[in-house]
Formats: sequence, C-alpha cells, structure tokens
Amino acid sequence: MGEVKLEENSMKEELLKPKVELRGYIALILAILVFSGIFANFNNILRIFDYTTLLGKYGKVFKDATAGFRGSGGIGAREGFMFALEVLPAVALALGLINVIEGQGGLKAAQRLLNPILRPLMGIPGWTGLALVGSLQSSDTGAALTSDLVNNNLITEKELGIFSAFLFSASATIGSYFSAGIALVPFFEDKLPMVLPMLVAIVCKVIGANLMRLYIIFAERRVEAKNGK
Repeated sequence: MGEVKLEENSMKEELLKPKVELRGYIALILAILVFSGIFANFNNILRIFDYTTLLGKYGKVFKDATAGFRGSGGIGAREGFMFALEVLPAVALALGLINVIEGQGGLKAAQRLLNPILRPLMGIPGWTGLALVGSLQSSDTGAALTSDLVNNNLITEKELGIFSAFLFSASATIGSYFSAGIALVPFFEDKLPMVLPMLVAIVCKVIGANLMRLYIIFAERRVEAKNGK
C-alpha cells in the first residue's frame, strides 16, 4: 500500500511540474480529436480517429432486431448485468486509450496547456481536460476517465465535486445533440446558427460547476466557523 501511494504521489508531482516533449502535445491533440467526435460524420479514412467508430457496434441477433444483443423487456439483476456488460467495452477502450496517451506524455501536455484555463474557470486541474472532452461525446467515457483520475489520486474530493457537477448536467452534450437533438434543427435553422444551442448547453454546464464550487466554498467556511467556536 505504501509503495502504491508513493507511486501516486510521485506521478502527481511529475504532472504538477511537467517536462513536455513534442510527442506529448501530439498525443494530447490526437486524444482531443478522438474523444471530441469531430470525425464521427466523416465518410473517409479520418473516421477511424473517432472514439465511437473505434468502439464499433454489436451485430443484430436476427434480421429485424432493433434492441441489440440485450433484447427488450428485461428486468432485475439479469437486465442490470447485461447493461453493465454493454458498457464494459466503452470503459475498457477509454481506459486503454488514456493509458497510451499518458505514456506518451499527453497528460503532462494537458496540464501545461489547460491548467491556466480550467483552474480559474472551474477550479479543476488541467489534466481533467481529457475526461472533460470525452464526457462531451459519451457519459460512459467521461465517467471512466474521471474514475481513472480518482484512482490515481490526481483529483481532490473538492475538485471531484465540481467536476461531477459539470459532468452530470447535459451529459454527452455533443453526442446527444447530434443524435436526438438534431430532430429539432428544422425548427430553428433559419433563425440561429445550428451550433448555438450546443454552446448554450456547454456554458450552462460551466455555470453549474461554478455553482457547486461556490456551494463547497461556503460549506467549508461554515464548517471552519463552527469548529472555531
């Protein structure tokens, strides 16, 4: 246990004072492109750089099946197990990619580039940037990458509370907007830019994170005042 904790602390210290090589920046850029969903609708070879394309899809059990391998109408523990089994590939792929990116110095690059933005904006460290970008496309990806940060002691309980508020509100913003939300586009495409509603959702996510940030600050002050008495 002591060796594991020492390894986590040394990893955190290394990320706080990053020495970033060129490959680290390349890894970060590729990671952002993969998790952002930019290439999801491409019809050429660039589509292989999209996370959902890499994740793939299940085959149909029979010709007219629409519910995937889980079927429909399931309940209880068995349905829960099948749901967990369905989520497993997304989590495994996300964690595998993040380990490759970390090995190439991508987290160090994220800390150096994104910390000056994310720290004042929401009070979270720069290395949460990959989880943030991933969560915009898939809630499972965001959860898996955030869990990895927690397991490696790279995010405090306070930062986790703030970041969770960002993750929960309008989760999978880009993925949901360009799937279910796209049906609403004909009603407003002549009145405002197509991307504007999605940007509003992201701004609201940031506002929600800062509301949680304020709540935590006031809660800490209340506890300190109570202990001081």
